[in-house]
Amino acid sequence: NGTGHNTQHQVCLQSGVTVHAYVYSNVLAADAFSFWAVILTFLSTFVRVVADIFANIVSNRIFDIFKNGALYEKKDLSALLTLLAVVFFGCGAALLFSKSRREPISRSAFLLNTFVNITLYDSQDEAILDHCVDMCQEYENRFSKTIEGSELYKLNHRSADETTFTVSDDMAAMISEGLHYSEVSHGAYDLTIEPLSSLWNFTSDEHVIPAEDDITAAAERVNWKNVKLDGNTLTFLSPDTTIDLGSIAKGYIADRMKDYLTESGVESAIINLGGNVLCVGERTNHQPFRIGLQKPFADYATVFADLNIDNMSVVSSGVYERHFEKNGVNYHHLLNPKTGYPYQNGLVSVTIVSPRSVDGDVLSTTCFSMGLDKGLELINSMDGIYAYFITDDYELIYSDGAEAFIDEIKEK
Repeated sequence: NGTGHNTQHQVCLQSGVTVHAYVYSNVLAADAFSFWAVILTFLSTFVRVVADIFANIVSNRIFDIFKNGALYEKKDLSALLTLLAVVFFGCGAALLFSKSRREPISRSAFLLNTFVNITLYDSQDEAILDHCVDMCQEYENRFSKTIEGSELYKLNHRSADETTFTVSDDMAAMISEGLHYSEVSHGAYDLTIEPLSSLWNFTSDEHVIPAEDDITAAAERVNWKNVKLDGNTLTFLSPDTTIDLGSIAKGYIADRMKDYLTESGVESAIINLGGNVLCVGERTNHQPFRIGLQKPFADYATVFADLNIDNMSVVSSGVYERHFEKNGVNYHHLLNPKTGYPYQNGLVSVTIVSPRSVDGDVLSTTCFSMGLDKGLELINSMDGIYAYFITDDYELIYSDGAEAFIDEIKEK
């Protein structure tokens, strides 16, 4: 395409484009197969050993355990001890193996305005899952822009003469991330997009395009430079400035949940916050998790590419997530802060693979907002973070090193 990208792969996709992380429900299929293979091998070996031992006993005509008050001869006792050792060792090994291959446990809930699912593969502790759900609920109550009384709601609904606030550590961390990427993208991504994101409604069935005057007025209120953060001290330089954490919060929350899981001794788990996927460790058979990228506008379980992911996050942003079509135009939630309208930049989705989910969350939006060339340049300047861009002519372009995660691309 003449853009000089290092790595490209042409993918023919049907009916548009969408990328959304899909976690395979049968990630333990290979583990189950290995389990039964080991059990069958053990049983076969066990039967052969038992047969050999009893054949030896029969050949020496020593069926009586006691003869004239005497125990077995030494060689016969050795044979019995060998049999018992095989039995106990085999049962113990089978028990330990089956314990390591137990069925995963999971918990689902509707939180953060999406479906949340946490799955543990190496723990049966239901209390851990309960605490993860409680964490999501607590964070939603604190950082939602629509729940009255939340920390963010209070900031956005301050009086005109209120300018400076002391915010929580979590709020300061998220605002810091948002300001950083607002600066890196030169405002293509903007933490203060809230006037526009609240003006547009992509969930209603009415498919209403806001009045042009309203869009213009809302866009004039968007400017990340009107927010200053010094430690936990937040200052607004304009009474019209409001914040939207929608492109940061889920990633940040997933990272905090991962911290809790690892502190609780969990080494194999998947956190799925509405398609924002964060893998904790690897599968219990020491293989990476397989994360599918959803096929465009298809069923949730239909994927076009599989990624091998070990202890990393997979997050996507695209024109398919919250959108509506009107007069042949696709209006979606990825808004241009300068114009107030959805971006039309030749991209339909961006997927980020990163160690921290908060980076993946904000970078998927940032790179989409920056466009293919500048977004790819940004990712290639960062260590340990990878991206997959899909253009409106269905070309898949990935950043340096991203090809290594691809297990399979389904071109059908």
